Amino acid sequence: QVQLQESGPGLVKPSQMLFLTCTVSGDSITTKNMIWTWIRQPPGKGPEWMGAISSNGGVTYYNPSFKSRTSISRDTSKNQFSLQLSSVTPDDTAVYFCYRKEVGGSFDWGQATQVTVSSWGRGTQVTVSP
Repeated sequence: QVQLQESGPGLVKPSQMLFLTCTVSGDSITTKNMIWTWIRQPPGKGPEWMGAISSNGGVTYYNPSFKSRTSISRDTSKNQFSLQLSSVTPDDTAVYFCYRKEVGGSFDWGQATQVTVSSWGRGTQVTVSP
């Protein structure tokens, strides 16, 4: 069974580049008719499709909203595909997911990774309740 695992820095400073990797096991990223995708979900917002790379020839597709800052690539020797997002701002704080979509078929998801863009650190969530 295929498994996907995201990895990368949990904390990035504004203006830096974010680099995330999705490591795939249980199948090859060159298996035909698969689309390998990155999406993210900022806090309190819906998911945002960022881009994808096909298993057939490594063709890339990008969300126009991110295209100028985004690059998706693959390393077939490591069975990984990656996301680079440049010039990050706090608005890029989100949970990032990688997934595989078989053309006309099912999805396989990674476990997700939290990325926080901050000059100060990740902080800690405090809830005050009466």
